[in-house]
Amino acid sequence: MVNIKVQVEGLSVWYRDKQILRDICILIPEKKITAVMGPSGCGKTTFLKSLNRLIEIHEGFKVYGKVLLDGKNIYDPDVDPMDIRARIGMVFQKPNPFPHLSIYDNVVVGLKLRGITDKKYLDRIVRETLEKVGLWDEVKDRLRSSAAKLSGGQQQRLCIARALALNPEVLLLDEPTSALDPLAAAKIENLLVDLKKEYTIIIVTHNIQQAARISDYAAFLYMGRLIEFGETKDIFTNPKNELTEKYVEGKIG
Repeated sequence: MVNIKVQVEGLSVWYRDKQILRDICILIPEKKITAVMGPSGCGKTTFLKSLNRLIEIHEGFKVYGKVLLDGKNIYDPDVDPMDIRARIGMVFQKPNPFPHLSIYDNVVVGLKLRGITDKKYLDRIVRETLEKVGLWDEVKDRLRSSAAKLSGGQQQRLCIARALALNPEVLLLDEPTSALDPLAAAKIENLLVDLKKEYTIIIVTHNIQQAARISDYAAFLYMGRLIEFGETKDIFTNPKNELTEKYVEGKIG
């Protein structure tokens, strides 16, 4: 039986007078990879940012509906957005390490902002998270050098390590391989498949083949609406909606 980690109920998002998302209802399974697909401008990134309240840092957005994390609505007044963003981490399309910080400090910056200064603990987290993303052996001798000196693929894995350092339960990724070469992208894909043993992963991707390769479940958004959601194999081999069929066949998008 699949456990549900995130339950979205009637999620609608407006940007000023324009509605971006319309009544999204979806159940995100725990410790699986869920791919969110759809043409440009269909609301994928807005959906992702609504799942950890990151949408609130952008002026002009209004969110209606519920996002339940383990049954608790993250938009309830008694919920601290910073706690939610620690429990639901996010990695962006373009690698964005802090260039003025070292590799080491990039990993632990979130922990230090939370007042954690114990060096032994920080050292352990750095090693553990860099090992998880397959970066430790590549950088262990230059942890104090600038993160800006890493390759694009290494920088993206560092950003994933930075998110993991806060011990999240859910990891959101917004097209994390679109700016990378095929080899670096393949490393990220393999990493995500490995990480789902510990984390619930939701990835936005324009790459239909990537969704087919790595996801367990897939959601298809079109013009702000959830058209179809289900196991990836069913979405790709036996879609229930004609729009979904056209999208996976490359006829729209």
